[in-house]
Amino acid sequence: MHHAYIRPSQTRHQHQQRPHHHGHRPAAAAPRPSSAPPPPPSSAFTVICVLHALIALFCGSLMMFHARAIYSLGHGTDAAERLLGSTPQDRLLIRTSDSFAGLLLLAIGLLLLMVSNIKDREFQDFFAKGCTALHVCVAVWRVSFERRVEDLAGDCLRQTVGDFLLALSWVLLVVYSWREKYD
Repeated sequence: MHHAYIRPSQTRHQHQQRPHHHGHRPAAAAPRPSSAPPPPPSSAFTVICVLHALIALFCGSLMMFHARAIYSLGHGTDAAERLLGSTPQDRLLIRTSDSFAGLLLLAIGLLLLMVSNIKDREFQDFFAKGCTALHVCVAVWRVSFERRVEDLAGDCLRQTVGDFLLALSWVLLVVYSWREKYD
């Protein structure tokens, strides 16, 4: 066989074992050992990302445009008035803060929508573990700091349970992907 027809993937040992062809056609590639293809990525990751994205987009838009109504619904009318500030400067500062927090939630929702299309299983596991840690940190923050604020203390338990439920959805995804991986 002429050296111009040898592919880089062929080794010298394979070249020596092949019969010499004097024709002008290239040698056939050596059969590759069959390895099991990696398992397909989980569609549960996409579903959970989209659900969390919708929650973040919805809550973010409500925080940006309807903060007073959300405070009234969640904390009652009297607490909502106290949470929105007593002076015009306080109200402006709180509205600006709520708008930025809502914008952050919108950005998180869009990020979750973009991440939901990634099909790499290792990335999905890493991302799910990170989201679990994030939700647990938010729950710890609520218990440590938010319960000290008199107007927010009544809803702290409900919101902390919500944070743990959101974290649980990511934990279940990790467990499900481990089960698929090792079964």
